[in-house]
Amino acid sequence: MPTYPITPKSDVAEVLHGETIPDPYRWLEDGDHPDTRRWTDAQNALTRAYLDAVPGRDELHRRLDQLLAIGAIGVPTPVRGRYFYQRRDGRQNQPVLYVRVGLRGEDRAVIDPNALDAGGTVALDWHYPSDDGRLLAYGISENGSEQSVLHVMDVDTGEILPDRIPHTRAADLAWLQDGTGFYYTRYPAPGEVPEGEEPYHRAIRFHRLGTDPSADPLIFKPEEKEHWPSVGISPDGRWLVIVVARTFDQTDLYLQDLNAGTPPVPVAKDLAASFEGEVAHGRLFMRTNLDAPTYRLYAVDPERRGRDDWREIVAPRPDAVLEGARISTRHLALSYLERAASRLVLADHDGGGRREIRLPALGSLFGAGAEWDGRELLYGFSSYTVPPGVYRMDLESGTTELWRQVEADVDPSRFEVSQVSVRSRDRTEVSMFLVHRKGLERDGNNPVYLTGYGGFNISMTPAFSRSLLLWLERGGVVAIPNIRGGGEYGEQWHQEGMLGRKQNSFDDFIAAAEWLLGQGYTNPGRLAVAGGSNGGLLMGAVLTQRPELFRAVLIQVPLLDMLRYHRFLIARLWIPEYGSADDPAQFSWLRAYSPYHHVRDGVSYPAVLLATAESDTRVDPMHARKMAARLQAATTSPRPILLRLESRAGHGAGKPLNKVLEELTDTWAFVFSELGVEV
Repeated sequence: MPTYPITPKSDVAEVLHGETIPDPYRWLEDGDHPDTRRWTDAQNALTRAYLDAVPGRDELHRRLDQLLAIGAIGVPTPVRGRYFYQRRDGRQNQPVLYVRVGLRGEDRAVIDPNALDAGGTVALDWHYPSDDGRLLAYGISENGSEQSVLHVMDVDTGEILPDRIPHTRAADLAWLQDGTGFYYTRYPAPGEVPEGEEPYHRAIRFHRLGTDPSADPLIFKPEEKEHWPSVGISPDGRWLVIVVARTFDQTDLYLQDLNAGTPPVPVAKDLAASFEGEVAHGRLFMRTNLDAPTYRLYAVDPERRGRDDWREIVAPRPDAVLEGARISTRHLALSYLERAASRLVLADHDGGGRREIRLPALGSLFGAGAEWDGRELLYGFSSYTVPPGVYRMDLESGTTELWRQVEADVDPSRFEVSQVSVRSRDRTEVSMFLVHRKGLERDGNNPVYLTGYGGFNISMTPAFSRSLLLWLERGGVVAIPNIRGGGEYGEQWHQEGMLGRKQNSFDDFIAAAEWLLGQGYTNPGRLAVAGGSNGGLLMGAVLTQRPELFRAVLIQVPLLDMLRYHRFLIARLWIPEYGSADDPAQFSWLRAYSPYHHVRDGVSYPAVLLATAESDTRVDPMHARKMAARLQAATTSPRPILLRLESRAGHGAGKPLNKVLEELTDTWAFVFSELGVEV
C-alpha cells in the first residue's frame, strides 16, 4: 500500500432533515487555502512518483504521441460561397479556424489559437460568421476556463475590431442581415451579482458594432436565474427565435416580430417537453418531444402560432430518435439515432419524399452544414475504427463525395465492432457496443475497458478515439453500454436515469460489467472502468456499490459529494437532473447513492485514479480531493488511491494537445499496470 500524505480529519457534521451527516474532509473544499494546496501538492507528488515508475510508460507516451498526431476536422459552415471550418493537424495544441472561398478553394487561417499562447492554453470556444461571411464573432478563453471573451474580426483584412465583450461563456449569437450588429447571450459581470454567488442569469442582449457593450440593451431575461436562453434569427431578419431551457428536458420557445417591434410571445411555454426551432421559408420548423419521447417535427406559421395550428410534418418513430433537422432550399436533412447509431434521411419541406442516405459504417454523424437557401449538405462521420471524414452531398443530383478525411494509419478490418443486449436489474434491455480485435477468444482473461456516461440526455455513440486505438492494438476490449439517463432511446430513456431514478444508470452499468464477466470476456482482475463528469459520478457510485467487480477505476472531473454539489460553481443548473439535498424528498435519493458518503471503512477497494483540474468552472475539484482523502483512509487494499490535479486546465474543453498527451499517458499507464497488460 502506498504511503499516503497525512490528511487531518475534522469534526464537521451537518444535520440535514433530521440526519447527522459527518463531513471530515470539508476543509478540502477550499482549494485556495494554503493547507489544501500543500496537501494537493503532496498528493500530486505521490501520483507522479507512482505513475512515472510504471514499466513501459515511456513506450505508452511514444505511441500516444503518434496516435494523437492523427488530426481532427470539423464540418464546414457554408456562407455565401465561403466555408468556415476547424482543423487540427499533427501536434498542434489547438484546432485552427480556416476559411476558403469555394468548396475547393485554398485554406486561409482566420484564427490560430496556437499563435496566441506558446503553451497552447488559449482556446477558440465558439464562432459565428455574419450572413455574408465577411465578419466573424468568436469567443476566446484561457486555461480551460471556458470564460469566453467575445471578439469581432473583419475576415477579409484580419483586423480585430474594437468590440470586445466579456462574460460570454458558451454564447449563442445571431447576426443582423446587414452585419451591423448581433443578438447574443452573456452573463452578468461579477459586480452585478450578490457577493459570493455565482453569476447565473444569462440573458439576451443586442450589440451594435462600434458601440459600448456595457450599454447593450437587454432583449430577454428569463424568469429564473438558472434558466438558459438561446437566440436565432430568420434569414429575412424579421423573426427572433428565443429558446429557454428551464431544465435539461424542458424548454420554452418564443418568437419576436422585429418588424413590429413587439415583445417576444410564447409558442410553447411551461410544457413538460423540449422545443427548438428555426424560421426559414416562411415557417417555423419546430422539433419537440411533446407527447413523443423520440421527437417529432412541426411546421408552424409564425403569425398563427396557436397549438391547433401546428402541423406535424415528421411523425415520431418508435425505433429511432429524431436528433435534428437541417434546412436547405427544398430539403430537410433529418438525422436519427437508431439503436445508438446514426441514420441520415432526406425529405422535402413537408416531410415527404423520404430517402435514406447510406453512411459508411455503423457509426456517428458529428455535424451538418447547410444554408437555408443552399443546394448542398455537408456532414461529418466517424466510428470507433473509422477516422473522421466530411462528406458533401449535392441535393439536386443526389451525388455524395468524400470532401476530406483525416489521414490515419488505421486498418478497420483488423477490428470487430458489434452490439449486444444486456439485461439490467429491473429486466430492462440495455444495448452495449463492443470493439476488439477479430478472432478474440472468450477465455475469461481479456483486459476490458468499460466506460459510460448516462446523463443529461447525452448519447454514447460509435465515434473515433485516438487513445482507444492504443488499447485495441494491444489486445484490449472496449465496452460502451447505452445506459439510462442518456439520449440514445429518447426522452423517456433519459428520464429513467435522472432524479429519483438515477440508480437505474448505476444498475445498467453494473449489469454490463456482470455480463462481460458472465460471457467469458474477462474477470474482475482484468476489468477497468472509466468515466468523466456525470460519468465520474457513475464511476463513484459503482465503485462504492460493487467494489469487488473491478480492478481499476478511473474517475475524471467527477461529481461525488451529491449532498453539497449544488453549492459550488454553476452546479445549480444541474438540480433539475439530480435534485437538491435542500429538499427532503430529493435528499433521500441523493443520500442513498452519494459516493463520498458511501465509502466504507475496512473495504478492499480497487485501484482508483481521480483526475481533476484547477481551472474547472463546471465541476469543482473539491469532489475529487474529498473522495481521495476518504478512500485513502478507508481502504484495506494494497492497490493505490491516486489524485491527479492538473494546473492551467479545466473540465476538458480547450485542453491543449500537450496536456492531453500527458494526461492520457498517466491514464493508460495506470490501466495497463493494474490490469497487467504488456506494453
